[in-house]
Amino acid sequence: MRTKEIIKLLHAKVLAGEDMLNIEITSAFGSDLMSDVLTFAHGKMILLTGLNSNQVIRTAEMSDIPVIVFVRGRTPTQSVINLAIEKGICLLETKFIMYEACGKLYNAGLSPCIRLLQ
Repeated sequence: MRTKEIIKLLHAKVLAGEDMLNIEITSAFGSDLMSDVLTFAHGKMILLTGLNSNQVIRTAEMSDIPVIVFVRGRTPTQSVINLAIEKGICLLETKFIMYEACGKLYNAGLSPCIRLLQ
């Protein structure tokens, strides 16, 4: 699923990375715990979160996550947006709560991001 399709499904607003709307996304992960993201995230996935701090951008950078969706209408500060631009991460914002946003993506065929602990 491409980023532009996710934008339509979630009625999302693009906050950064307008040039990244054709990225192919293979899975999704929703969490406010960045330690869980570091443990389970991998590949061309989208991260859905209610946290809107620099920590989210740093976590996405470490995990090679190209797209972050801020749920519940959470708008990050300009410094967070600037860091995402600097790191080449697309930022989206949706009014949906995390449960609903994840459900919409799942129902549209986007796989969950699962990495089993060894």
